[in-house]
Amino acid sequence: MKIAFFNAKTYDRNSFKAANEHHQHEIIFFESHLSYETVSLAAGFAAICIFINDYLNAEMLETLAKGGTKLIALRSAGFNHVDLVAAAKFDMAIVRVPAYSPYAVAEHAIALVLSLNRKIHRAYNRVREGNFSIEGLLGFDLHGATVGVIGTGRIGAIFAQIMHGFGCKLIGYDIYQNPTCLAMGMEYMQISELFAMSDIISLHCPLTPDSHYLINAEAIAKIKTGAMLINTSRGGLIDTQAAINGLKSGAIGYLGIDVYEQEADLFFEDLSNEVIQDDTFQRLLTFPNVIVTGHQAFFTSHALANIAETTLANITEFEQGGNCVNEVKIENAIATK
Repeated sequence: MKIAFFNAKTYDRNSFKAANEHHQHEIIFFESHLSYETVSLAAGFAAICIFINDYLNAEMLETLAKGGTKLIALRSAGFNHVDLVAAAKFDMAIVRVPAYSPYAVAEHAIALVLSLNRKIHRAYNRVREGNFSIEGLLGFDLHGATVGVIGTGRIGAIFAQIMHGFGCKLIGYDIYQNPTCLAMGMEYMQISELFAMSDIISLHCPLTPDSHYLINAEAIAKIKTGAMLINTSRGGLIDTQAAINGLKSGAIGYLGIDVYEQEADLFFEDLSNEVIQDDTFQRLLTFPNVIVTGHQAFFTSHALANIAETTLANITEFEQGGNCVNEVKIENAIATK
């Protein structure tokens, strides 16, 4: 199948070229995002492949449909960046990568926990400057700490397993109780109770209308004073301005995020020679108890190989049978509206 591959970085090209040796699709790589200015590049391609910061609304989808596109292959698990109802209207199939490496994301969340707790980012800079003072670098034992996991699917469960290994007490919030988490002694409870009891809160849930701004001013008021908040899921789960207010007041003691609600214009690009115009994001970077990484939690060699193989296998399956086990169905579209 002829595929227009948008937002292609060097690592994307390498992983997809390797995986395509088996599938033999015709892939044309474009460095640019898929946008109003670049959508014409997709004309004549039966399939397009996009990432999480390529947004497809109804107008864009209509243009793609008129150009002959029948399949949108997402090289991500999430699909909130695509108007699924409009895609169904234009008879366009959408496939995704439901799991690529839950270990990668969970382990990155752990890295944020450890770095924030033991002030690794600050210690690193001090030592490079010849400053060996440990004043202000005081941490706490993870052993015995209460860890609240919001969303106990595969990633959340792996995060919980690692924290269990540190000797933490596990509490959780999810619609469904994961047997793996229950076997570790996790206690499920209402989210307000989890907020009040947790020393560390880690978010591992999808972004839906119900979970948008899950962490807002009201939620922060319920959080145990000085708790650590980690988000490696979706930026829209946290109201950033409310989090800033929480950091200023001391309600939030530590914040580690790999995602940001307005990340589309920032992440995955080198902006080191530019003045970043997002004042809210810039304010976040001024706090000594905040670590921001640029949506790299997924970024391991294992994950990239799995993303490439699953994406191309999805396209092959669709090409051969007109459907795919990883297709996003209309029920998902209705649920996200």
